[in-house]
Amino acid sequence: MGKLHVETPAILSPSLTKLCGREVYLKLENLQPSGSFKLRGIGHLCEEARAAGCTEVVSSSGGNAGLAAAYAARSLQMSCTVFTPRSTPAMVVDKLRAEGADVQIVGKNWNEANEVAVERAKRPGCCFVHPYEHPTTWTGHSSLVTELQRQLPERPAAVLLSVGGGGLANGVIEGLHRVGWDDVPVVAAETQGADCFSKALEAGKPVSLPDITSLAKSLGALQVSSRLFESAQTRPVYSVVVSDRQAVEACTRLAEEHRLLVEPACGAALAPLYSSLLPAEVAARPGPLAVVVCGGSGVTPQMLIQWQEMTAA
Repeated sequence: MGKLHVETPAILSPSLTKLCGREVYLKLENLQPSGSFKLRGIGHLCEEARAAGCTEVVSSSGGNAGLAAAYAARSLQMSCTVFTPRSTPAMVVDKLRAEGADVQIVGKNWNEANEVAVERAKRPGCCFVHPYEHPTTWTGHSSLVTELQRQLPERPAAVLLSVGGGGLANGVIEGLHRVGWDDVPVVAAETQGADCFSKALEAGKPVSLPDITSLAKSLGALQVSSRLFESAQTRPVYSVVVSDRQAVEACTRLAEEHRLLVEPACGAALAPLYSSLLPAEVAARPGPLAVVVCGGSGVTPQMLIQWQEMTAA
């Protein structure tokens, strides 16, 4: 594992450290070659598929998962077909094609594109890459925590991350278990209108959102992974729901303070610190905070300005 992704730095944030009154480290997954943490798990899945004789990668993501699949496939000399809904921005479609992917635009939402992708992946030699729901993918994401254990000065008080479908959270929880940090809480942040994890906790079971109404389209899973819901019953996982405005303000602050440009889906993980929404149980714990800056390729300076105007951030 690890031929495709890079080890990313965990940098001390002077501004957030001052704001929070404790050390805050940023795990810079936005520096992965595909633009996000997704390459860790999807790269691992594609490597295993290649070793098993697969020759084609089939993805159903018009975003960071598709870009990771396309990058991994090209690096492993496999062909790649990405099925994306009509809502996928042209900029992302261009990036997918630049990675060598055959992009098929089908359906009005991810669920419809995914149905076609699943059928296509039934052909011999194909590997289907789900954006977040696969144990091999979670194991790939867990390498992030192995790196954090080496990089942080001590056991963290918590790991903050964004939740869409839950793949990153599942991987981080697996990694925390592997390094003996089972007691370290995960703060799982979502935006209003893409908060399928929060809604699952309220309902006592995974439930489906009627629609994604948040700006943070990369968090746009209608239902959270059942694995994450189950983990939240047995270990400390705290749900924090932030507004689109708070997520965009976090993106803006990150750009100003660290010269890093990320999507609102990533800003959600930073928003609990910038907007003072850290759960009291986490705030009471000693040690540094680690934030996964998960990245995202669907952002430009102009888009950040548009989001600021749309949310009055």
